[in-house]
Amino acid sequence: MKPNFTASHATRAATVAIAVAATLLLSACGEKPAAKDDHGPGPAATADSHAGHAGADQKVTHYSDKTELFLEFPPLVAGQAATFAAHLTRLADFRAVTKGRLTVVLSGGNAAEERFVVDAPAVPGIFKPVVTPQTAGTREMALLLEADEGAIAHELGAVTIFPDAKAAQARQGAAEDSGIPFTKEQQWKIDFATFEATKGVARASIAATGTVKAHPDGEALIVAPSAGMLRPATSFPRVGQAVKKGQVLAMFAPRLGGDTDQATLEASAAKARVAHEQAQRERERMEALFKDEAVAEKRLIDARGFERIASAELDAAEQRARQSGGVGGIALRAPIDGIVANVSAAPGAFVAEGALLLHIAKPGRLWLEARVPESAVGRLGQPVGAAFTVEGFDRTFVIEAGKNGKLVAVGGVVDAASRTVPVVFEFVSPEVSLPIGVTARVHIFSGGSQEAVLIPAGAVQDESGMAVVYVQTGGESFARHVVRTGPRDGERIAILDGVEAGQRVVSKGSYLIRLSTSKAGPSGHAH
Repeated sequence: MKPNFTASHATRAATVAIAVAATLLLSACGEKPAAKDDHGPGPAATADSHAGHAGADQKVTHYSDKTELFLEFPPLVAGQAATFAAHLTRLADFRAVTKGRLTVVLSGGNAAEERFVVDAPAVPGIFKPVVTPQTAGTREMALLLEADEGAIAHELGAVTIFPDAKAAQARQGAAEDSGIPFTKEQQWKIDFATFEATKGVARASIAATGTVKAHPDGEALIVAPSAGMLRPATSFPRVGQAVKKGQVLAMFAPRLGGDTDQATLEASAAKARVAHEQAQRERERMEALFKDEAVAEKRLIDARGFERIASAELDAAEQRARQSGGVGGIALRAPIDGIVANVSAAPGAFVAEGALLLHIAKPGRLWLEARVPESAVGRLGQPVGAAFTVEGFDRTFVIEAGKNGKLVAVGGVVDAASRTVPVVFEFVSPEVSLPIGVTARVHIFSGGSQEAVLIPAGAVQDESGMAVVYVQTGGESFARHVVRTGPRDGERIAILDGVEAGQRVVSKGSYLIRLSTSKAGPSGHAH
């Protein structure tokens, strides 16, 4: 659809004060809904019929694959200079384009091509080229941006160049503001983004809570064998350190009973050593006497027995001394290859018997144990995957059976305390490090699917029990749509009613637009 640039003007807008980290001064201009054009798959321009920014009677919102253009300009009259206000936003992060060269091109209409250039934005995000068309009639208008992102073209379609101001005024008429105003300057200051709704298939899912766990064969806990003191071996292990199976991680000095200390243990070992030497000499003497038939065989047998007892007592005394002595003690070794996931005690700390000292995990594969409420068990079917989010991570992790994970088991018994059934998935550890034991919000794909309009799940707001989406009707105007939602498929959610494919919804920042509806008041808006 070609945009109409001959509509009339009005000068009403709004301002909103929002109690957030910084007070945002809200004001904007109403716009008519955006539409697709006839220039291919890219979004087309949208023209608006009334002004908000000073001197602007027409507004256009247009998307390329890299930038959003919100253009304001007065009626174009042959031979008269017109100042444009071209707001350019990077779609990668929805921040203002802060540098670049912008060219306005007028072509077609059986007249020579005209170009009007501005080498930099007047303020961050806003270019102000001055356009003085020389030929009246219908022409094609395009804005060409040369920036770090490369050469970007916004083909806006037909525009009318009036022969004189009287002709331009004759085409103008009154118009009312529409939509919720939220200016580009405000959008650039907050965490803001929009998303184009698309047709697609959403997999049916069941909500659950879950826990990220280490693979059973890829986790090891090292605990204190008794009460005692933890000491470093060479260097004390740290979180994130890679270790090999059998590697000595620390030394453990057991607590000794009563008044026993290291010196006492060493003395006991020395006494045992002397006793063993005496028993050995006595055995040798008895062997010599028995050979000379000077003693009975029974005395030789007794001497040999005393020697064996002394040898056993010596081994025990020396082992006790080694286990608790100096920087030695019991060597705590890594039972598996992996990463140190947690260190629960500091070197030199006294710990109780059975206390957790070190947690080692293999990072390659993890388990997600989801707990499904018993009321939803009947809808589980044969789960084909899951999507989950974790607090502190701005993304959704997806497990696809046969791709990056698999279903391990579906529990057959309802837990008596939680009234839930466990569903366990194994998955390849993502490129980011997920903490073992972290709680996850899970959606388990139960096998069914539904065709619908798909938008980011974060775009849907709960307002007094109603699901609401804010739809962008123009560069600086929005509309509140009550929607009916369907299945949630990872980061996307199905919209069964209230949003059409091709409309752009606010995926980030919609809460501030919601607040603006209760605070808005009339104001002017000029650059």
